[in-house]
Amino acid sequence: MMPGRVMPTLGKWLFLLCLGGFAEVDSRPTDSKHAEFGLLYTGRVNRNVEELYTYNYTSKLGKVDALHVFVNSDADNLQFPVLFVVRQQKGVLSWQVPLLFRGYSNKRTYTYHEVSRTLCPKESEGEIEKFIYIEVASMAPYDVVYQLMVTRLHNFELETGVMFNFSASPSQPQYFLYRLPENVDSVIIKVQSPEAFPCSVVSVQDVACPVYDMDYNVEFNGIYQTMTKKAAITVRRKDFPSGQFYVVFVIKPEDYACGGSVPIATIGKGNHTWNLKRIKDIQVIISPSIKDSVYIQATLLSLLFFLIFYLGSLLVAFVHYVRIQRKGLDLQDSPSDGEGTVSMSHPITTSTPEGSSYGAIDESSPGTGKIPPPAAIPRPRMYSDSSADEDSDFEALPEMEGDKNVIRAKTFLYVSDLSVKDRRIISKKYKIYFWNISTIAVFYALPVVQLVITYQTVVNITGNQDICYYNFLCAHPLGVLSAFNNVMSNMGHMLLGILFLLIVLRRDLLHRHLLDTKNSCALDYGIPKHFGLFYTMGIALVMEGVLSACYHVCPNYSNFQFDTSFMYMIAGLCMLKLYQTRHPDINASAYSAYASFALIIFLAVLGVVFGKNNIWFWVIFSIIHILGSLALSTHIYYMGRFRIDFGIFRRIGQVLYTDCIQQCSRPIYMDRMILLIVGNLVNWFFAIFGLVYRPRDFASYLLGIFICNLLLYLAFYIIMKLRSSEKIQPLPLFCIVATAVVWAAALYFFFQNLSSWEETPAESREKNRECILLNFFDDHDVWHFLSSTAMFFSFLVLLTLDDDLDAVRRDKIPVF
Repeated sequence: MMPGRVMPTLGKWLFLLCLGGFAEVDSRPTDSKHAEFGLLYTGRVNRNVEELYTYNYTSKLGKVDALHVFVNSDADNLQFPVLFVVRQQKGVLSWQVPLLFRGYSNKRTYTYHEVSRTLCPKESEGEIEKFIYIEVASMAPYDVVYQLMVTRLHNFELETGVMFNFSASPSQPQYFLYRLPENVDSVIIKVQSPEAFPCSVVSVQDVACPVYDMDYNVEFNGIYQTMTKKAAITVRRKDFPSGQFYVVFVIKPEDYACGGSVPIATIGKGNHTWNLKRIKDIQVIISPSIKDSVYIQATLLSLLFFLIFYLGSLLVAFVHYVRIQRKGLDLQDSPSDGEGTVSMSHPITTSTPEGSSYGAIDESSPGTGKIPPPAAIPRPRMYSDSSADEDSDFEALPEMEGDKNVIRAKTFLYVSDLSVKDRRIISKKYKIYFWNISTIAVFYALPVVQLVITYQTVVNITGNQDICYYNFLCAHPLGVLSAFNNVMSNMGHMLLGILFLLIVLRRDLLHRHLLDTKNSCALDYGIPKHFGLFYTMGIALVMEGVLSACYHVCPNYSNFQFDTSFMYMIAGLCMLKLYQTRHPDINASAYSAYASFALIIFLAVLGVVFGKNNIWFWVIFSIIHILGSLALSTHIYYMGRFRIDFGIFRRIGQVLYTDCIQQCSRPIYMDRMILLIVGNLVNWFFAIFGLVYRPRDFASYLLGIFICNLLLYLAFYIIMKLRSSEKIQPLPLFCIVATAVVWAAALYFFFQNLSSWEETPAESREKNRECILLNFFDDHDVWHFLSSTAMFFSFLVLLTLDDDLDAVRRDKIPVF
């Protein structure tokens, strides 16, 4: 008897004895055949007949011999499939024909009559003879025809930099071996397909048996991604110490995992079995990843880029110091620049008592070297009791509530009219912004860091790269991070945020020094300086960098708000600061401002979760948006004298009826009216656009509303400033131009969508693109660099825009 006949029979007896010795021994005759590679064998099996094929070959030392088994059968009855069992030296592989796959939620099943599998190869340790046994059997009471062919694969190993083309189907998966070159520590596997569907899975597995190459087990081992047209996996040597791995390609029976739909032929047919042909043409190429030197070079150049801003700020500060010293020497004998102005370099002091209104102008006698009293309309002044607590939030005179309505109702207002409250109380009011945002940052950031670390750990342990939406064609891992470049590119927000805090601190210290010396320039001239909101903006910029970095550790649907929360706050804080500039006494409190930010973030979450196809959400949001714009516009138009409560719309109707219908009078505050009309039209446009088109990216849509309102208000402020014959000095002018240019460039890269967590991971990867900067950063990284720079310049615009008014008395600075 041939060895091929004795060994399987003996193995069968031993197997049955291991079950306990009580099983009935299968006495079916087995037809053993010595088979050759590359030949197609046809046979018949039934419950009484099974067949055995024996293949033998000689393997050479160090060579990997991969065998490919193809089978086919006309069996249609799922109760009596044909069973194929392949026995190798160290493993057994089996399957049935028809091969059965279950679809989404097990509602549909799909069968395939042609199956091909690659047998798990082993590298030979010497020149020895090997045997492969393939047993074919069926429990069918009738003959079932099958076909069998085994071939040796000559293109089983993938080569570095060489494109390889092949095709696969759910019943015919493919996998190939790749060996890392000696001098390469990591490679990137790039996979492409001309057609999006059928959906497939690309997996990277260690060289071991068995190889998980079927739809129901491919996710059990290694690193894997779903794929439509593109996939890219970066593999590091430390993850595969042997220096080699398998690249496995599996086609899914349905397209749900990739965002596709159920095949049309199966819709509405119930739980039936379908035989669908799903063949996918695939191209794969493996290239070396970037070297460690590229990481160092990109990081150092990024740091150098932002270091230039620090050097530039030091240069500007030095030039400013030199100019002040020179002007101080030239103007020692000239205390006044003329009526209504005074040189900032000349330390003129007054006898203004500490705690008096910083909006008041002290009276002094002509010829004494002091500033003459301004011819201003008398207005209420507040004095703090010397023993009063500086932390008190209560005004000293209750009748001020009535007086302020008289002041703010004037047709033409000046800054001195809206800066009558105690300076120390107002400063502390704005410092609350800083302490509140610092507290929010700590309590917000700590759980965020913990969550993203958990996400990254899950990705590293499970190998499921569908969890995070990276640009995989430009995702450079480092340590535990899968995309170090996306995280590191946020350093600009943190570095420039810290730099802005230092610039504000310098201005704050200089201003405090002038206040301590009772300098009239600080007490009575220029825009009242409160730095609390500026500090808050700096902290917000730093936290935007921190949270954006956290988001890009593992960007996905569940943590999108980490990247946008502080963007909303930055836009809102900039608008508050711009309004506070000429309305220091009537700006919003920190508590109401942060409560509004919380409501906006809450709406953003609801919009992402429920806003995709829910028309009622968009209707409610549009109504809230329009009514909120009207309420806020009324509050701004009447300088805070129009309370925002449930009766505001009734009072708005009364005013409109009285002023517009009965009297048809011209608006009292024409400039404000024009701004608010344009602003409401813009917001109504956004509301209608959202209601009609219902954009999928609700977070970006909401952020766009904020940015457009901020730009509109800034443009209005600059136009009104120029209309009031005020000047824009060279430094703020440079910042305005730089802001416009950098924002335009940043937005260009922002709209280069490289991924989208609103789609499936496979669909998101279709947008992936190669690196564009230093072979390390992609378009979104460039957006991080440019947006942080643009925000820094935007903050400088707000900080320096009114520097030309530092020598102008406050009763001559108009309010708009």
